[in-house]
Amino acid sequence: MSAEAESQLEAMAKLLDESGDYRVLRRLPERQTIEAPDGQQIRQALFVDVETTGLNASEDEIIEIAMKRFTYGEDGRIIEIGEAFQGLREPSKPIPAEVTALTGIDQAMVSGQKIDTAEIAAFIEPAHLIIAHNARFDRPFLERFCAAFETKPWACSMSQIDWAAQGYEGTKLAYLAMRSGFFFDAHRAINDCIAGIEILARTLPKSGERAMAELLRRARAPTWRIWAEGSPFDKKDQLKARGYRWNADGGERPRTWYCDIKEEQLESEISYLQREIYQQAVDVPKQRISALDRFSDRG
Repeated sequence: MSAEAESQLEAMAKLLDESGDYRVLRRLPERQTIEAPDGQQIRQALFVDVETTGLNASEDEIIEIAMKRFTYGEDGRIIEIGEAFQGLREPSKPIPAEVTALTGIDQAMVSGQKIDTAEIAAFIEPAHLIIAHNARFDRPFLERFCAAFETKPWACSMSQIDWAAQGYEGTKLAYLAMRSGFFFDAHRAINDCIAGIEILARTLPKSGERAMAELLRRARAPTWRIWAEGSPFDKKDQLKARGYRWNADGGERPRTWYCDIKEEQLESEISYLQREIYQQAVDVPKQRISALDRFSDRG
């Protein structure tokens, strides 16, 4: 398309936007430079995404990994978008039909395909931070596949930005892209990575700060995991309603209810458990969590 034609289309799109009766979505822009560094220290991040045969990291397998480098400043300014890694992998069992329908990845595409974990480890080594949109899903899969992911701090663009407070009615990547004014070919891992970075580079509508800045602030803040060990069975619905989750896998902790809270809520939450759940003074197990272990199922 000629520059003149592009200019004409943009003029029409702008006219529609300004009418107030239409909202125009633009295709996800392909750009390498986002903002100037402004003299601050620059760090490197990776936006990662995986496609898998199912939802259970202990049973299902990765069939695609995508990672996209980008640099950012301490204030959340995204500077440049760098190189990508993308690879397909043949699982030990056939890809379910519903996964193919969602991702477009079929058995023929992954036949004979492998992903070298040494290559993965080398690619992520320079990164100061790894970001996923739903890191609670991606991190366990990636840590089981390559131990190098255990050594990096993680952040989640879905849960560590208060999208509801900014007026958004959902947190899915395609929806956030639409609200940001663009569309992309979703459910292929590399496209999701590029879209995620673009969303982080945008300014939030109510706070006026960059989405990446809020993400960094919340990722840097420590949280605490409280374990309601030995809580009475008849209190399970009360715990669930308060946001506690069931540790079904056991591991280092027994199968019990737990909750992740902000550091400033620690004392009041322990007081709540002693008063409302145990109804006596008890020693409540707790664990400090940072970006190095947050979203991992190792704990």
